Amino acid sequence: MTGVAVGRTERMRLVLAGGQDSDQEELDQLTAQLRERLLELDVDDVEPVRSGDVPDGAKPVDAIAVGALAVTLAPIALRSVLDLVRTWIENRPVRTVSISLGDDSLELEAVSSADQQRIVDAFLAAHGPEAEPSDGQGE
Repeated sequence: MTGVAVGRTERMRLVLAGGQDSDQEELDQLTAQLRERLLELDVDDVEPVRSGDVPDGAKPVDAIAVGALAVTLAPIALRSVLDLVRTWIENRPVRTVSISLGDDSLELEAVSSADQQRIVDAFLAAHGPEAEPSDGQGE
């Protein structure tokens, strides 16, 4: 019944944080845009997370509004989700995206692509061989 080789799914949480000049409406719009992009990938679901449900590994809201999403995905989709988030924040007024998966967390910032790729690769390596790189990964 499953079309993917791996039948299990995992739940990843993403929390967007803007700069000090960001407002809640802007972050809500950015969160909705990211959700739409994530739904284009081979994920099971992407749901908004209520403010009381921010994961333990994520930083709570300072004075800045935060948008949170829960992504349900098979481990094989992990690389494509992380690559999307990494490239998506490069062109958006988002300061960081905190990502939690199980006991692991990762914070992507608007830094150079090479630095972000090293961070993503290290995170993927921690999640075992089922998260192998997909084709099309270039340097």
